[in-house]
Amino acid sequence: MRVTAEKSENGEESTVSVEGRFDYRVYDSFKSTYSSLPENSKQINVDLSETDYMDSSALGMLLMLREHVGRAVNIMLVHPRPEVMRVLTIANFDKLFSIRT
Repeated sequence: MRVTAEKSENGEESTVSVEGRFDYRVYDSFKSTYSSLPENSKQINVDLSETDYMDSSALGMLLMLREHVGRAVNIMLVHPRPEVMRVLTIANFDKLFSIRT
């Protein structure tokens, strides 16, 4: 379980990556990671390509991220694995977030 962030040079686009299990155990690191993103971000990508498990607490954390940055910032969930995509679809997160497979 690891959460990392990368920022573009101009700070307008950031990527938060979650590796391993995306569950309650990464709450603190996920929150501190998105809280440290630049204020002028226009796009936040949440890279789920290395996420092999997601539960309801992860869904809650994604909603907290959206609340934290506001609706003016686009949040894109990128490259979810099939098992993670299934969780997102069942929870109707494909209607709340942009998802790029």
